[in-house]
Order: sequence, then C-alpha cells, then structure tokens
Amino acid sequence: MKSIISNINKFFESRVRLGIMSILMIHDKVDFNTLKDTLNLTDGNLASHLRALENKKYIEYSKEFAGRKTQTTYKTTVPGRHAFTEHINALEKLIKEQE
Repeated sequence: MKSIISNINKFFESRVRLGIMSILMIHDKVDFNTLKDTLNLTDGNLASHLRALENKKYIEYSKEFAGRKTQTTYKTTVPGRHAFTEHINALEKLIKEQE
C-alpha cells in the first residue's frame, strides 16, 4: 500500500519553488520582475530556482520585446501543472486525514 506522503513531491519542498508554482498556476504567464518582486527575491536566487523548474520541464519561458527591452515571461507546462496539482492534493489529503 502506498503511503500518503509518497505523493508529496520533494521538489516542491523549497518555499521559493512552491511560491513560483503557486503564482504560475493562477496566471497564464508572469514576467521575471513580477516574480522577483512578489516573492521578494534577488535576481540570482530566483534565476536558480527557475532554472531548476525548467530542467524538470515544469515551467517554460519565452522572451518578448516590451518597447526596447526584452521581457522574459514564464508559464507552467502540462507536466508541471500535473505534478504541482498532485502535490497539493497529497498535502490536502494528509491534512484531512489528521482532522
């Protein structure tokens, strides 16, 4: 029998990755600076967590021009949405079983 916590995704234990995914699950796409400001992170800290999520294929990015500047935006992938939803569902199930 599979335990409840086996569905909790260790990759989302990081509060930064949890925050990034939570924001991206609500919005279609979010730019780098909005993520940085919302989560109160440095460029380097945010970039390293975004890269980790990209490497897992949980998010993807695109570069667009906003005026003369490039703007990098991020969005979840289908596997990323699935993994995060499973993670949240496992947490909810764990909490409910403790009530």
